[in-house]
Amino acid sequence: MTSVRGAEEDLVLPGARTGREPERSLRPGPRRLSPEQVASRQRDRLLDGVARTVAANGYTGARISDICRAAGVTRPVFYELFSGKEDAVLAAFRGGTETVVRAMQRAYEERGGAVAWQAAVRSGLEVLLTLLAQNPAFATMVVEIESVGPAGRRARSELLASFRRFFADAPPGPPEVARAELVDAVVGAVHAAVLRAVDEGRFTGTTGTTGTARSTGAAETADAGDGLRGLLDVLVHVVVSPFGCPTDPERAAGKDGEAGEDGGGAPVGAGGGTAKRRSGAPLDS
Repeated sequence: MTSVRGAEEDLVLPGARTGREPERSLRPGPRRLSPEQVASRQRDRLLDGVARTVAANGYTGARISDICRAAGVTRPVFYELFSGKEDAVLAAFRGGTETVVRAMQRAYEERGGAVAWQAAVRSGLEVLLTLLAQNPAFATMVVEIESVGPAGRRARSELLASFRRFFADAPPGPPEVARAELVDAVVGAVHAAVLRAVDEGRFTGTTGTTGTARSTGAAETADAGDGLRGLLDVLVHVVVSPFGCPTDPERAAGKDGEAGEDGGGAPVGAGGGTAKRRSGAPLDS
């Protein structure tokens, strides 16, 4: 697999910023930016507005006027860049999921890829959970994309198909089981587990996607970190066990966080992924 190395900006997911940040505003008067640069900035702000508005109101309740207000962009500009709400939501979802998969692939490769498949898979999954935890608005979109209808389901299918690349280096698995169907089942199980975690508010600091937001103290933050570590262990188990790999976290990581004799996985917080370095807040912080 080819190494993917993107600029730091490439790891910014829709919803990570507000459209009304002063440094992102376009002031009146003579501009040195080209029309293309202006449109690109406005589009990025609208994608942030999309993610935040959908996270707050759900896809059905999100209005274009609310998206524009969150982005600090006028309605006519919105329609210059997108054909409507569905188009904008799909653009935010696809752009964000492509960023997540790139970051996962980089972590996977840096941890060894085919040479240490189980450890590499653990690093990729850690980056997935870390990015969702750092970007709760985008995490909510992972659930809300289902509400878009057929186009949303196609976008979801594209995302799940992109995860198949991480199984190219997997062990053969049971000879009597069709490999393609096994991979699809494993990917579907991981997706379902992540959806449930988002819906329960484990990435968003709420009582659930339809619950009320609550403040989190230090103890609750620590509990959330423990919960995500537990979820990571579950996802690693779901992914590697069908291919005959050991799934005991201590055996996989080694007592001191080093890979064991079986080439096991890195512990949480040792994934080597760009997402962890960017925030300074890995799952075990």
